[in-house]
Amino acid sequence: MLPRRTAAGKTDGASALTADPRVQACGKREDEAVSDLDFSGKTVLVVGGSSGIGNGVAHGFRERGAKVHVWGTKANAADYAGQDGSNLTGLEYAGVDVGDRAQIDAAPAIDPLDVLVLCQGTVVYRRGEFEPEGWDRVMAVNLDSLMDCARKFRGTLAARRGVIIIVSSVSGFSSNRGNPAYAASKAGAVSLTKTLGEAWAPEGIRVVGLAPGLVDTKLTKVTTEHPDRLAGALRSIPLGRMGTPADMAGAALLLASPLAGYVVGQTLIVDGGLSL
Repeated sequence: MLPRRTAAGKTDGASALTADPRVQACGKREDEAVSDLDFSGKTVLVVGGSSGIGNGVAHGFRERGAKVHVWGTKANAADYAGQDGSNLTGLEYAGVDVGDRAQIDAAPAIDPLDVLVLCQGTVVYRRGEFEPEGWDRVMAVNLDSLMDCARKFRGTLAARRGVIIIVSSVSGFSSNRGNPAYAASKAGAVSLTKTLGEAWAPEGIRVVGLAPGLVDTKLTKVTTEHPDRLAGALRSIPLGRMGTPADMAGAALLLASPLAGYVVGQTLIVDGGLSL
C-alpha cells in the first residue's frame, strides 16, 4: 500500500506509519511486538512446574518478568535438589498433589493471577493403566485435576481477564495401545480446552491448549533411555530431533500473550511434525 497524499501533496501520517518497515503485518511496530511478550507485572501459576516441560515453561515466564508460582508433588522445593530437569531458582514453590482434590481445595489462593498453566501429568507403564488403580490415578491427575484447578482460580482469572493454558499431548489425537488412560485423559484435555474456551470467554478468560510431541522428560525415559526406540522415534519426526522444555515454553508464551488474543479453545500442536 502506498502512502496517501493529502491535498497539499504531503504524505498522510497514518499511511507513513504503515509504510514504516518496523511495522509488522499485524499493524504493530517491532518494539510494540516485543512488549507483547513482556510479562512484567504479571503473576503466573504453573501446575506441574517443578520439573520437565512445566519447569521450562515456568522459567520462560520468569525470564520475561513474571512472578511465577509452581506446584509440584514433593513437600518442599529442597526435595528437588539435584533432580534432572528441575530448577526452582527464582520460582515460588508449593507442594500440592493435584491427584487429590482435597489438596487442590486446601492450597493457598493466588490473587491476582494472570496466567494459569495446567501442565500436570503422569503415566503408568507395564500395562498398569488397564487396571482400575492405574486408570484412576492417571485420570485423576491428567484430567480431573484440570477442571479442579481451573475452577479454583476462575474468579481471580476473570478479574484479570486472564489466560488458562491446558497442556495435553499429541497422544490426545491418536491411540496409545499401551496407555489407555493416558491417551483418553489427553483427548479429554483437548475437549475440555474447547468447552471451557467457549464457556468462559464471555467472562474474560481465554482458554487455550498446547499439545507437545516427544520431549525429553522423566515421563519419556521409556523411549529416550533406549537407543533403538529413540532412533525409531526420531525417524518419525520431520525435524529430526526431540522437543525441549524451552520449545514448549516458547509456544506457551505466545498463547498467553496478546499476540494470540483472538485464539480461544484451540490446542496448538508442538511436535516437530510428528503428527503430520
